[in-house]
Amino acid sequence: MICSSKFVFSNDFLHYYFHGDHPFNQKRLLLTRELLEAAHMLKPEAILLPRKATDDELALFHDRSYIEAVKQASIGRLSTEEGLAFGLGTEDTPIFEGMHEASAYLVGGTLEAVDKVLTGQSTHALNLGGGLHHGFKRKASGFCIYNDSAVAIRYIRKKYNLRVLYVDTDAHHGDGVQWAFYDDPDVCTFSIHETGRYLFPGTGNVNERGIKNGHGFSFNLPIDAFTEDASFLEVYQTALTEIASFFKPDVIITQNGADAHCYDPLTHLCGTMSLFEQIPLLAHEIAHQYCKGRWIALGGGGYDIWRVVPRAWAQLWNVMSNGEIVYGALPDQWLSKWQDESPVTLPKNWQDDPTTVPIIPRKQEITEKNKNTLIQLLKYTKTIES
Repeated sequence: MICSSKFVFSNDFLHYYFHGDHPFNQKRLLLTRELLEAAHMLKPEAILLPRKATDDELALFHDRSYIEAVKQASIGRLSTEEGLAFGLGTEDTPIFEGMHEASAYLVGGTLEAVDKVLTGQSTHALNLGGGLHHGFKRKASGFCIYNDSAVAIRYIRKKYNLRVLYVDTDAHHGDGVQWAFYDDPDVCTFSIHETGRYLFPGTGNVNERGIKNGHGFSFNLPIDAFTEDASFLEVYQTALTEIASFFKPDVIITQNGADAHCYDPLTHLCGTMSLFEQIPLLAHEIAHQYCKGRWIALGGGGYDIWRVVPRAWAQLWNVMSNGEIVYGALPDQWLSKWQDESPVTLPKNWQDDPTTVPIIPRKQEITEKNKNTLIQLLKYTKTIES
């Protein structure tokens, strides 16, 4: 099914920049856009410019004292002690000049995507600069200053009064978004991620189910380290299908971190490009089955910015814009432009070579463990439905 889709992008997104040695590198956004353009898969009329989120919009989720602290940090007027109290100036989230403006543009990009979809001007919209799911109400965390997903969901609830299904496939648990709506029955959060036994932020257990009126609307599927494509997709597809059927959302927001790939330097999952082809195909299906196609997709993690992220996110756009994935060779124009700068050999094709994933001795054990976790989650959905 071909739908109208918008691709949010501006060079302002590249100003979200901690330092040269930091793993979070927004050059991946430029690499993705140029890959799509070289492949003739991104038309100029599909580009949607972001706007800068206002303080009032940021305050839909963030505490105003935190917003002010980010502003002061942006101009070098926040002390080290004050900064650390807000999670600013840490190794993960160091302070940089202009951080408030750069972060507010990422949030504004997501809000632009929301408005285009929910006013009927576009069926789908993609903001790869968004998906900063670790940000808290009054604290930065895990490379995330403002939590654009949480702000956008509050914005949707206030302006459009729609029920939101938030789906997070980043290798790290979507903690900031989960806790923001842990007591809200009109927002259902589902995160599949590497178990917190081994990985930041250490949360996202299957028994984190929500509180008060929101009890039963938080879902987590923590999968074992070294999980490969087949096991990931088996439990993910089953879980999301059941959750969507249970919740019946009005709109779907997906966070599409690309750090579950075996090349990613910060995680321990063993996915290939096949994972990042199938994930958006299911989201597309869910959006059209329950949400009249209304789907806002965001970026997120992804720290192999050369071999993984551009291909993964380009395939996400291909699904959003054309309803299908692309096969074959990557465009020579893109490869020749970026190979000299890349510290690794760039892949020549959209798909990975079958030998990409190393042999995993515990494959069967991992698969069974993931199935058992899925059973726990599904038991819970049946309990809620009854």
